[in-house]
Amino acid sequence: MQYLSNEQLEELKQFDTPTVANALEVFDLRARTEGFTSPKIRAIFPGMERLCGYAVTAKVSALSEKTAEHEAIAWQYYQAIRDCPSPISVIQDIDEEPIGSFWGEVQATIHLALGCKGVVTNGGVRDLDEVEAMGFGYLASCILVSHAYIHMEAQNTPVEIGGLVVRPGDLIHADKHGAIVIPHEVAHLTADACRKMARAELPVLDGCRSVEPGTLSIEQLRVWRNEMDRLRKER
Repeated sequence: MQYLSNEQLEELKQFDTPTVANALEVFDLRARTEGFTSPKIRAIFPGMERLCGYAVTAKVSALSEKTAEHEAIAWQYYQAIRDCPSPISVIQDIDEEPIGSFWGEVQATIHLALGCKGVVTNGGVRDLDEVEAMGFGYLASCILVSHAYIHMEAQNTPVEIGGLVVRPGDLIHADKHGAIVIPHEVAHLTADACRKMARAELPVLDGCRSVEPGTLSIEQLRVWRNEMDRLRKER
């Protein structure tokens, strides 16, 4: 696997995650119902900065006290964050229902210092005011009060977050809409595909904006929609 450069990642961050989802349809690598998080995973801070980087994965539980083995797993995870270029933390809470948060002011501060700007998790998060102020991104299923007995059960393993299976090193794009995995084989082509998708929508957008509200004819709309569909299919 070849990592994208910082410049390429920043280029992808110019597009929102729904545009990335549209762009990936061009390559027809997977079903259009796959590859992204469900509505169960939401941006806790709607104004969060877009994230684009590589997944560092772990599994956590909060139902019992941690052991020395769990502590060792956590240190391995931190090292993986440090070693990964442009890391995004992707953590699966394996409890039946989240009860303890791995994420708060301390963890967000640690991760920022290690070069990680956000997390995608099916678990919960807390310390919202402090974490939002530091610009760390939270995509999570819920907000929690306590950390309970939170600890890491595994790291560097495939995880499932809101129906999305994420493997270590997967390229993740995320914003206030959710998260999506960009397949490595088309990662270097995705920014151009995003631009193509945006251009393809212009016949409909510009056409509808050019008429007075309530005056659009179905025939006009048909012409513009057909043109949009044609542009989307162009190679």
